[in-house]
Amino acid sequence: MRVSGRTALRIAIVAAGLAFLGWNQWRAHHAAETGSAQTTEATATTSAAAVTPAPPRTWKLGSLTLTACTLGQPNSGLSTAAWCGTLAVPENRAEPQGRRIDLKLAVLRSSAQVASPDMLAFLAGGPGQAATDYAGPIAAMLEPLRAHRDILLLDQRGTGGSNALDCKSDDKSAASDDSGFDPAKLRAEAAACLKQVETHADPRYYTTSDAVQDLDDVRRALGVPEFDLVGVSYGTRVAQQYAGRHPDAVRSMVLDSTVPNSVVLGEDFAQNLDDALKAQFARCDADTACKQRFGHPYQTLVQLRDALRANPHPVSFRDPETYQTVQRVLSEDALVSVVRMFAYTPPTAALLPLSIDAAAHGDVGPLLGQAKLLTVDMADLAGSGMSYSVICSEDADLLTARPQDADTLLGNHMVDAYKAICSVWPKGTRPMDFHQPLKTAKPVLLLAGQYDPVTPPRYAEEVAKSLSNARVLLFKGQGHSVLATGCGPQLVQHFVEHLDPKTLDAGCLDRLQPTPFFIDFNGATP
Repeated sequence: MRVSGRTALRIAIVAAGLAFLGWNQWRAHHAAETGSAQTTEATATTSAAAVTPAPPRTWKLGSLTLTACTLGQPNSGLSTAAWCGTLAVPENRAEPQGRRIDLKLAVLRSSAQVASPDMLAFLAGGPGQAATDYAGPIAAMLEPLRAHRDILLLDQRGTGGSNALDCKSDDKSAASDDSGFDPAKLRAEAAACLKQVETHADPRYYTTSDAVQDLDDVRRALGVPEFDLVGVSYGTRVAQQYAGRHPDAVRSMVLDSTVPNSVVLGEDFAQNLDDALKAQFARCDADTACKQRFGHPYQTLVQLRDALRANPHPVSFRDPETYQTVQRVLSEDALVSVVRMFAYTPPTAALLPLSIDAAAHGDVGPLLGQAKLLTVDMADLAGSGMSYSVICSEDADLLTARPQDADTLLGNHMVDAYKAICSVWPKGTRPMDFHQPLKTAKPVLLLAGQYDPVTPPRYAEEVAKSLSNARVLLFKGQGHSVLATGCGPQLVQHFVEHLDPKTLDAGCLDRLQPTPFFIDFNGATP
């Protein structure tokens, strides 16, 4: 399968899932942060305040002194009030006197006068997302629980404000590069990234296991609350590893779009994508209007892929942000990466038959224009060396190309890309039992989207097999990252408050439906 070096690199980095793709529709409900008995700010006299700036409000929590702050949201003017702080930890715990790094953390404070002693800890996805970047959507999604509980947002080491392993390219032409799959080019790009991050970090110490110890250090600094872990996508791997290493620190777990410990990231992504697309397109086959309009979308997609494999060519389309005409090469790998992005959320998946059909008839604007918007959500992940550290240390040596995937849309090129990148990237250690299933009696609620193209429902079912007090909830018609969908926030609230996964009334999920396929750009049929 033909894959451009830059595109393969981008796909490889974000392979574990875009936990917040589609959440931009959510708007945080901001509660005014006012002084209270819990703050330690001094009361200034009226005359002094007239000439002296008021000191920042602070909040003593455990051994940490947090300061009132405002957290912005990438690619948005939205912001969220929070309490921010840092905790210094050794980069390499085997050398405690060596380099130390600051972990950025924030607490979304409960509106209760006295919050519950347990604390929600949100674990972001990627790998490579910084939790504090998404304070607004997280606050909105977990608002029911925030009425009585504080929410911890910790930027995992290597992301956001925690010594980020950013490796940005200055090559403006890289995005349109279509030179074909070139392992030497991928290795060179990884080496260039490594050169950037080595100025302030040793990438061997930015793994999930390192992050797990960081999270427990933060818990101790906060006064050793019990954690209600809420993990999304890659964050579910962190949650399972934490619960396995620090079981007494965990009160409950919510795993949204679950990654089993046993899964080698990247190995079956090709199968997962094809399964999700075929299941989605079966709905079109069963719908008279959709089938009359588009025939068999998966068959059209495969035919388009084969045509582009034989003849990649430059195309022009109007940029949906600037409205300027732009040109790029439409190739097999470009098509597949765009379709994969579309498959993550119901609204974009509903556009796939229409967009594929338009592209097959020469109009690439709908497909590539929407992809341009979606790519904004991927931009930060595409420059994350932290994701290299995670995958190269924890999965790459176990990856093998699978013959059965050769003719799938993704084929084996993600495996090939990982292998090339990880031949250059330094590797940390992996505990012997890292890929063993988590076994625990803690209450666990697992959420799965029916059409998730990267962490399918069978992943959640696999994890649940070794959990004695767990339940899988299927979100019909949904894709990746479903907690914010429908009555999801209310179900999670009830679960965390009552710890009753097996008796939880989830009947409200029966109202969920997939987004109807667009027959034209006016929408679906009535």
